[in-house]
Amino acid sequence: LVALGGWGASMARPLLKIQRYFRRKPVRFFSFILLYLTAGSLVFLHSGFVGDSSTGENGGRDTMVASGIGNRVASSDGRGVGMMGRVLKDTRRPTPRRYGPPWMKGAGGKDWEGRGVDYTSSWNRALKGRNAKDLDDGRAKYIGCYIDDTAKRALRGVSFFDYKKMTVFRCQDNCAERGYLYSGLEFGAECYCGHKIQAPNASESECIMQCKGDKGNLCGGANRLSIYRLELSQESARHYGSAIFKGCFHRPDNVTLALPISAVIQNMSVEKCVDMCTEKELSLAVLAGDRCLCGFPTPHFSLHEMEDEDLCLHRCHGEEFESCGNDEYFVVYQTQVQDNRCMDRRFLPTRSKQLIALASFPGAGNTWARHLIELATGFYTGSYYFDGSLYNKGFKGERDHWRSGRTICIKTHESGKKEIEAFDASIVMIRNPYKALMAEFNRKYGGHIGFASQAHWRGKEWPEFVKNYAPWWASHTLDWLRYGRNVHVVHFEELKRELFSKLKDMVLFLDLEVAEDRLLCVEGQKDGKFKRSGLRKLDYDPYTPEMRTSIDELVMTVDASLKKRNMAGVPKEYRPTPR
Repeated sequence: LVALGGWGASMARPLLKIQRYFRRKPVRFFSFILLYLTAGSLVFLHSGFVGDSSTGENGGRDTMVASGIGNRVASSDGRGVGMMGRVLKDTRRPTPRRYGPPWMKGAGGKDWEGRGVDYTSSWNRALKGRNAKDLDDGRAKYIGCYIDDTAKRALRGVSFFDYKKMTVFRCQDNCAERGYLYSGLEFGAECYCGHKIQAPNASESECIMQCKGDKGNLCGGANRLSIYRLELSQESARHYGSAIFKGCFHRPDNVTLALPISAVIQNMSVEKCVDMCTEKELSLAVLAGDRCLCGFPTPHFSLHEMEDEDLCLHRCHGEEFESCGNDEYFVVYQTQVQDNRCMDRRFLPTRSKQLIALASFPGAGNTWARHLIELATGFYTGSYYFDGSLYNKGFKGERDHWRSGRTICIKTHESGKKEIEAFDASIVMIRNPYKALMAEFNRKYGGHIGFASQAHWRGKEWPEFVKNYAPWWASHTLDWLRYGRNVHVVHFEELKRELFSKLKDMVLFLDLEVAEDRLLCVEGQKDGKFKRSGLRKLDYDPYTPEMRTSIDELVMTVDASLKKRNMAGVPKEYRPTPR
């Protein structure tokens, strides 16, 4: 006992010293307590994150199949769309990428669990025995075998070689991304691009070398090219070096006013005119015979009325295979010079009392529409979420709270009565569901301008994604039509085709004055930094007949709902083709 008492006394002395120390220094005592609590909180949060990460990358949210996901929309106004209980959301700023199909959460907020169908085997059977020459999926058409001379190439654009992994589709994609009309493969591993085939045909028996990356397809031969004509998407552009070919246009009424810089060039070529206008820091290089003119798009020369290219056929003196136009019909190229007339952007000078939504299903072109609106109006757009990558790319309104009133409109993918009624008006973007689903799938697995891998397309992810997201494509539009107070519908495809007029309508809907010069500037910089260029990256149709039947029904439901509200129905390309 005496020993224990001595031990207790020895332990008490250090504690007594600590007590006296903190009594003399109370600030240090409270600092010590605060440090202790902070350390404990960090340990607790770390354990929480470790627990969350164990659920996997998707957290199960995007791979769930809701019970009854195939429920059909029973009425034309969408009231019959099955909703498996909406997730209630508060009015505080939500966490990033919170949106999702409303039925993907069950009662009590628990995730639904379902089983997806694996279509990989059926796709593999469909692809067996198909050669790239036989494919007719809208991406490219085989032209034939052509002679290729190393001194005078048949295709005179860019080229690249890969002696291990070259495939027909890889070559096509690379040429399409640069806006070329033709792609050609040679020696099993060489890819050439061009706008014209400048060589004679050869026998098909001379293009028999297998592709290095795909033994099932042929990639030309020795000094022989297997050439494909690329069916470029509408937004793809033809290039001459770094310049973009805009087309053939009739001479403007007042050439001096429309194109203030001009010069006569000996041995005229596209390259010489483009170089001259680039040095003058003007965005248009215009060829008129032996004259080169430079300027910007203006109401005097808007580039809205393109003529037949045959009217501009006049061989350049300094370039054998290019056209230089003439005195009446001009060949126009867009240089790499940036048109700064629409680049200034700022927050609204006074806080807006109206909240205007820019609403869309994911993959329907919301980010692109924000880019266009910001350039056309000069004001930042906001977001219901926060995406750091978009902020870093120049969308400075991304950081503002969506109710701040400092932005011209607010991006949202939300649907549901409560969320929609928070806005005073809305621009609703609608896109062909077949394209929107693929775009969102690419974004989900490849980022804003990347592509999902073949493993994702062929695995269980794609069928489950379609099952979850296709009904949401319809319910999103139907909800905004039903609960929105003042709705302006914009179809993605029509905005691409008629950019000037459709964007003008959007600016007017935002209650702003239209600056025509600014809209013309936007046309020259319409793509921004979030565009997937070139051909689509699949060599087969990812939609099964069952998927198409379900999506076609949803398309017709949305079409009927639009017409019921005296709006134009969905564009023709959305509608199912007769089988």
